[in-house]
Amino acid sequence: LQVWCWSCHNGAALLKMSAFPKEQDDSTSQMQKAFLDGIYKTISKPPYELLKTDDLSSSLPSLQDIQTAYTRFKQLFLIDNSTDFWATDVKWFSLLESTNWLEIIRRVLKKAIEVAECLEIQHTNVLLIEESATDLCCVISSLVQVMMDSYSRTKSGFQSLIQKEWVIGGHGFLDRCNHLHKSEKEEAPVFLLLLNCVWQLVQQYPPAFEFTETYLTVLSDSLYVPIFSTFFFNSQHQRDTNKSGESLKTQSGPFRFLTVWDWSVQFDSKAQAFLNNPLYAEKPKPDKSQRKTARFKHQRQLSLPLTQAKPSTKRGFFREETDHLIKNILGKRIGKFINSSDEPPNSLREFYDRWHSKPVDYHGLLLPRIDGPEIKVWAQRYLRWIPEAQLHGGGTIATAAKILDLMEEVQSLQVKMDEEHSQAVSGDVHSVPMLRNSARLSSLFPFALLQRQSVKPALPTSTWKDLEDEDDLVKRDDEFVDLSGDML
Repeated sequence: LQVWCWSCHNGAALLKMSAFPKEQDDSTSQMQKAFLDGIYKTISKPPYELLKTDDLSSSLPSLQDIQTAYTRFKQLFLIDNSTDFWATDVKWFSLLESTNWLEIIRRVLKKAIEVAECLEIQHTNVLLIEESATDLCCVISSLVQVMMDSYSRTKSGFQSLIQKEWVIGGHGFLDRCNHLHKSEKEEAPVFLLLLNCVWQLVQQYPPAFEFTETYLTVLSDSLYVPIFSTFFFNSQHQRDTNKSGESLKTQSGPFRFLTVWDWSVQFDSKAQAFLNNPLYAEKPKPDKSQRKTARFKHQRQLSLPLTQAKPSTKRGFFREETDHLIKNILGKRIGKFINSSDEPPNSLREFYDRWHSKPVDYHGLLLPRIDGPEIKVWAQRYLRWIPEAQLHGGGTIATAAKILDLMEEVQSLQVKMDEEHSQAVSGDVHSVPMLRNSARLSSLFPFALLQRQSVKPALPTSTWKDLEDEDDLVKRDDEFVDLSGDML
């Protein structure tokens, strides 16, 4: 059974469906063929509606390949001592390439671009097919929505996307994360693969996202914390059964799972500030005169694929307006179908290059850069616990901390201005916190209270050998940073 995922503004829809078993008898094969023919006749109605099917099991790496690549990739960051770190630093890039993890991320992003090109340019419905439609189908459908729908780049929109495509969609978190450590055959970091792909978009287009890479990092950490029901079960039925308390009971009563989206359970208010992007380019609200049009577009976006219009026997009150709308829609689609033979279709590369040659619309379509070194390592997640890999000065998180301080200062000044304007008498002094500005940070912040001492500076091996005689630089300890109340 095909499941509708999302519809583009032009009516083209993204659907997914589980594949049929490969080994079957002739009668079953004929029944399945008739079933597929019925699906194609329902969805594909040229020239009004076109359908493209994509079997992800053959066009993307298998779950076993993904698990193998990620296992090799993890080994690069499981450093026991400083000697091993500097030994692997010499051949770091060759070891990274041999894991094939970044190449898998590149292939997944490229597949998402292909689907976006079909929906946006070709106005073609796309049907994603996979064995269970709960793994790679979820990855591609989620990525396409993040790339094409600006609402999915907000915190509430991204949360709704995860709930819809993954939690309600039936992704087997229990087996894929191997929470119970029963069998490694079903283990595969599929959801973590999605977060890595979304991180590529976040670090390439920061103003387009309401959340930060820290949000994705703590979300990936929560994936392996077994107290959250969000990422612990294989299905909604299994989740409802266990949450009802029938199978899990303690001395004080049934065990109650928590939801991962309640960040106050894990972090205080100051720590939660690092989950919000202070430089997010919020979409401007439409005027009252434009709200009616915007509401119509939203309904079209959530509609199912267009089908050929049938004339009604009765002329309703809005019959004339409906006829005009149908003529416009069908006219565009018929014109596209007729002219398709005259103009050669644009290739994926032309679509990719043409989009990147234009200014970025942070509220429109986003295409990730996938050439060469554009695909990077998620440093905040994988390098944060390695002392030798720490960035003195804090790196990007220090920049975010300074921006948060500046915003807090602006808000404090705004309060003072409002008080003076209203001539209110108040003895309170609004102090501007300067904890992070004067502190010496590392990229370990904000995941730990104290900075771990680094045996050697974070420099390339060749540079380090030139500085071996600089004892003062090597033996200099990191300063103590008291940031109580601000840590995750």
